[in-house]
Amino acid sequence: MEFALLHPDPDDPDWLRPVPASVALAQRLTPLEREIAERRRLSIQLADAFEPFMTLSAHMTAGTDSLTVLEGGDRINAALNLATSQCQAEVLTIQPSDRYTERSLLRGLERDRPLIERGVRIRTLYQHTARYNPEKLAYVAQLADGKVEYRTIDELVERLIICDETVAFIPTRDDQQVALELRHPGLVRYLIKVFEFMWDRAVPLTAGAPYETAADGITSIQHSIAKLLVEGHVDEAIARRLGMNVRTCRAHIAKLAGALGSGSRAQLGYLIAQSGILKQEEH
Repeated sequence: MEFALLHPDPDDPDWLRPVPASVALAQRLTPLEREIAERRRLSIQLADAFEPFMTLSAHMTAGTDSLTVLEGGDRINAALNLATSQCQAEVLTIQPSDRYTERSLLRGLERDRPLIERGVRIRTLYQHTARYNPEKLAYVAQLADGKVEYRTIDELVERLIICDETVAFIPTRDDQQVALELRHPGLVRYLIKVFEFMWDRAVPLTAGAPYETAADGITSIQHSIAKLLVEGHVDEAIARRLGMNVRTCRAHIAKLAGALGSGSRAQLGYLIAQSGILKQEEH
């Protein structure tokens, strides 16, 4: 009955009569062939409609050497997933501090685990504050068995992901909803040099805490805050650049003021300049 190989007898509905297999098959195939023909007609129409745009797109790609604007989280993640799935040697990432959501944590694990299983090396830069972020520490722990290295540094600028020295991704908006996919060899090489510059100055995550008090009674993070204060940055900007909340930043500023004996914000800037701690940091 499913294949229409039987049909009710018109003279006696209680009986079923056989239908030749060729007839039943033709009855089943005819609507399918009609649908296939219609789909083919639509596909030809679509190809014809897109032909001028395909030509234009090819010229644009050749002219820009593949600089692609990715809009929306879904499209950005799809491009990242494709790039990492094709990666064979190394992934470099810069990840400024933020609060990891469970969803983003799972997405990162799903993307990084296959890389590690293929033997791809991963090097990631965080800010020092990541050492006190339970979500990031849990993430690192789950990937610790592979060829993965994590380092922290006091200040990072923006996110960066580079795959196999061929493609790089950078955000263009603070809400992370627009990104650039870069495949220009010169741009990618430049971004790799930026990464390596910071990597050489970063501290392995397994090393001692970078906030330990130096001989002058001022911690490394307070040296970084002092530098930004002298440059004229407000508390909110300093906190954002160092990956901490404003309250924590102000607590460090208060400790810095106490260590230098400052009674006001204006005096603090003067004492920082007079103390020579910024020159010590450079050495």
